Amino acid sequence: MEPPPTTPTPVIPREAWEGCSVLLDINDGDRLAFFRLTAGATVKIGDKSCSLQPLLGRPFGSLFSVGPSGLVPCAAEAPSQDGNNTQDGAIGKAQDETRDNRSLVDNNTAQTLSSEDIEAMKREGASGDAIVEALIANSSTFGNKTVFSQEKYKLKKQKKYAPKVLLRRPTTRSICETYFKKYPARIGFMRVDTLSLLLSMANVGAYSDVLVVDMVGGLVAGAVAERLGGTGYVCSTYLGSAASSIDIIKMYNLSGDMTSRIFQARLSDLCSLQNSGNAPSALSESIQGGVVEPGAVPDQSTLAQPIDAALSDENAQSTAAQPIDIEVTEPTMDEHLNQGGNSLSDCKGNNGASIAPKSLRAGKAPSPDRMKYWEEHGFSSLIVAAPGHEVESLVADLLPLLSYSAPFAIYHQHLQPLATCMHSLQVSKVAIGLQIIEPWLREYQVLPSRTHPHMQMNAFGGYILSGIRIHRPDPSNGE
Repeated sequence: MEPPPTTPTPVIPREAWEGCSVLLDINDGDRLAFFRLTAGATVKIGDKSCSLQPLLGRPFGSLFSVGPSGLVPCAAEAPSQDGNNTQDGAIGKAQDETRDNRSLVDNNTAQTLSSEDIEAMKREGASGDAIVEALIANSSTFGNKTVFSQEKYKLKKQKKYAPKVLLRRPTTRSICETYFKKYPARIGFMRVDTLSLLLSMANVGAYSDVLVVDMVGGLVAGAVAERLGGTGYVCSTYLGSAASSIDIIKMYNLSGDMTSRIFQARLSDLCSLQNSGNAPSALSESIQGGVVEPGAVPDQSTLAQPIDAALSDENAQSTAAQPIDIEVTEPTMDEHLNQGGNSLSDCKGNNGASIAPKSLRAGKAPSPDRMKYWEEHGFSSLIVAAPGHEVESLVADLLPLLSYSAPFAIYHQHLQPLATCMHSLQVSKVAIGLQIIEPWLREYQVLPSRTHPHMQMNAFGGYILSGIRIHRPDPSNGE
């Protein structure tokens, strides 16, 4: 491990700046879109195209509404004067609720405000909130609805006539959740809790040298670099002559120092360093010699398998080459993300530090000195996320590159490849603490008198094989 730096690592600003990537959350998750804040960047909300210039200089987490002139920052709500919170009052009403909706008939006659009247209000410059209030005032059944029904009615009309836009910082969690919501195949069907477990089980921390096999578009490599925070190094290795796409890293808004610590190297080049002075690993010999018998692996046919099939090698490569900009409801809208080169423009943070300079790009080849250091000391941890590749032979080549007592974590969306790999590791006796876990996640709706698990959830998060590499005793030396 390298010594601590003498100067503090630049901190990414808390406000949006020119050229940075942002995540726009429209109507509380109904639509998620990545954008880059350039001079001509726009977002289409409904039938209106709004410029993103009002987002510059605003802190992440700011809420905007759509006004006649575009995006307008929402004013903070003033606290109530009577000392009782509005939400507490709603809870009291909910507990004392005696009304129900049995007498209400949905025959489209309760609303007296016509669509022509609404269009006339829009032409006169009325705000979306004013239109919602007018719809409530002209509804003959709104007063007879329960408190819950009234809130649902307001929310439905607000999303249509007064949409809200939340400015979010692209982080590992937000990027993973956004991709998993609409395009899970691009990230190997990896859920956010699974990604968190990978980082934890691989013991990714400051001043670590992490070896990564990232066939999920750069999500894992970016997550590791974000956790390292400008300390340590990330080496993303790949099979064959063509490097795997890690374009998702561009969304992280990493600083120049953090980006410069992300390397890409061919697996054959890394293995040549290890094989130059060492004999083939025991795991490779056992695989080539046929020590591991497929029949010795427990039959997992009775376990439930996910509906989505595993990606083939060709599909994995084509999926990784997909553009990183996604729009959950309209995927082809945000084309401006790919404009202006392959990296973020040269921009400055509040402290004057450069944030992802244009000339600096993640994934450069490591220097000979860095390769020699890895040859002598090995990597401190390993993370494998290659759903479209054969795990057993891949791990046989990767484990010798680790230092002894280094942890590793392997992700796959199916159980059988990990079970076969685990059996090979047990037979070769090159790792201990082997375990296969299935991540489990349940989301809850937390509302007054309505707290319960979500009605629709993802029940499958893949599988993770973890362990620790050890030194295999040599019987010929009497060990």
